Amino acid sequence: MFEAICIFEDAKVQDLYPLTLTRPACELRCGMSSLREKIVKEFQPRRILLQCRRYLAGAVREETGIDPAAPPPAGDVLLVNGRLLADGGLMRQIETKEPCAFWCGEELVAAWLPAAKLQTMWERLGDFLEPEWLADLPRVEVEATLIRWPWDLVHHNGAEIAREFQLLGVGGQVLGKVYPNVALVGRENIFVGERAELWPGVVIMAEEGPVYIAEGAKIMANATIVGPAYIGPNTAIKIGAKIYEGTSIGEVCKVGGEVEESIIHSFSNKQHDGFLGHAYLGMWVNIGADTNNSDLKNNYAPVRVQINDRVVDTGSLFVGLFMGDHTKTGINTMFNTGSVVGVACNVYGEGFPPRYIPSFHWGGAAGLNKYDLEKTLETARRVMARRNRVLTLAQEAVLRHVYEMPVPPILDRGVKI
Repeated sequence: MFEAICIFEDAKVQDLYPLTLTRPACELRCGMSSLREKIVKEFQPRRILLQCRRYLAGAVREETGIDPAAPPPAGDVLLVNGRLLADGGLMRQIETKEPCAFWCGEELVAAWLPAAKLQTMWERLGDFLEPEWLADLPRVEVEATLIRWPWDLVHHNGAEIAREFQLLGVGGQVLGKVYPNVALVGRENIFVGERAELWPGVVIMAEEGPVYIAEGAKIMANATIVGPAYIGPNTAIKIGAKIYEGTSIGEVCKVGGEVEESIIHSFSNKQHDGFLGHAYLGMWVNIGADTNNSDLKNNYAPVRVQINDRVVDTGSLFVGLFMGDHTKTGINTMFNTGSVVGVACNVYGEGFPPRYIPSFHWGGAAGLNKYDLEKTLETARRVMARRNRVLTLAQEAVLRHVYEMPVPPILDRGVKI
């Protein structure tokens, strides 16, 4: 057990936009939990500090109960990169509590800091911790996985579900209501929480990966879920849905159609037919009926994705859609391979929209226009009220900040903004 850890952000969280525009990197999901929850579980600290971009501080305090403005502890602290995918491996490699920095190649993973150095660093902190501030510490090489790009979360998702399921040791427990004519294949790899419901005709295929169905979830008639998969609390899987391996769906979502190797953060809806693959959707997203995304190019070449103002070669054949919070799509919307859509967008119309759509833009292939901020906030309030949630002043402040951020150019198509 550690006395104190500080989960920090470095400048590379910007390469996880749009997902990190509205949250610290450690609040991203992979597997059955967030990166922060994995870090806390691995190190089991008595006290948790969280350093993040200043405009996120109020919303983080509300969401996590951790105050980013709290003063540092008087003793030593372990710094941990918020992009760490904590799987128990780093803990086994930390054999000293002497001041040092743990690196994986060119990535700062963690560091032991004495109180005096922590205090000096804390006073100069802005939005990001700069790794070069720790250049005077002894360097220790470790093996670790840090989330570098949005698609990394998707690619690690299935293995993380399986790892976390095994740690929980809950396989074979069926606590909810299972109606007649439900097939639980590989029952030893299935967990069904209290108040969950599995309607007639449901098929859970868990022979090749576990399936965790959390409390209050509802799996409607004739839906099929193939493991590894995670269905969050109070989420509804619609009639006839096809949920394939490597999929995590957070709490209070409604999901139908076909979903494969994707992460749906929480409080988002993809209720209707249509394909979602190798994708990550943020919170308060609504996907219109028959919306589809491509996750494989017809020439089977590695997918290139625009991240901010540059195009990145993912090196992967399967890369789908990455969508920020509060974004909506109209019916029959079609997204090309490796599409990125920002926060609070509304995408609609015939044809393929640009593969990169900046935050707060409306439209599609015919053109994009930046939408009015106050109208956007009013829509967010209405949407959240439907789930008995309130858009708080801190959350509103985050959206206002994102609205004022510079708009990167669209590099893949000459669509006017």
